[in-house]
Amino acid sequence: MKTIRKEASAGFAATNDALVTVSPQGGQGVTVELTSSVQHQFGEYLVAFVESAVRSAGHQGVRVKVIDKGAWDYALKARVVTALTRGEAL
Repeated sequence: MKTIRKEASAGFAATNDALVTVSPQGGQGVTVELTSSVQHQFGEYLVAFVESAVRSAGHQGVRVKVIDKGAWDYALKARVVTALTRGEAL
């Protein structure tokens, strides 16, 4: 499993986009903190989607903060993977 070494971000907090920030956390789990304009409709789906994207990328021990402004799921996944990649670097 891969680990995050530093806090890193990807994306923008703009309409139809998402700002994703990842940081290391103790333990093996994935914690998702979501703020979304569509949270009341899709909040549970978005949290599960982000957790799945993190695990699919091979990471553990990650805290993910997402500020979503209506991003499509493929854009959200790209932001998550980019933030994770940036967080691996020293």
